[in-house]
Amino acid sequence: MTDQTGAAPAVQRIAAVIALEEESAEEYVRLHAAVWPEVLETLRRANVTNYSIFRRDSLLFSYMEYRGSDLVADMASVAGDPATQRWWDVVMPMQRTMRSSPDEDWWATMEEVFHLD
Repeated sequence: MTDQTGAAPAVQRIAAVIALEEESAEEYVRLHAAVWPEVLETLRRANVTNYSIFRRDSLLFSYMEYRGSDLVADMASVAGDPATQRWWDVVMPMQRTMRSSPDEDWWATMEEVFHLD
């Protein structure tokens, strides 16, 4: 994929954390071993690549790379996808936000403080 100048868009690295309900951990891991193909395709169409979720005890850490030119619009397309909404209906009750305000994002994004290519 290239932008209007013909250059590949810059990669945006995005990391976030959320708490996992401990009693749901096994089911959460099982579900993510076979994420629904239509959810994965929606993420690909939204220019998401190299997406991983890691777990340590009841902490989930996600990392993804965004290779598009309009993150807000692409994430809105993900949020508007019916299959993704059904997926979230299944997995969101297993998560617990780490934010203090209900008005903030579900996953708490993190500031990048170091990177080595």
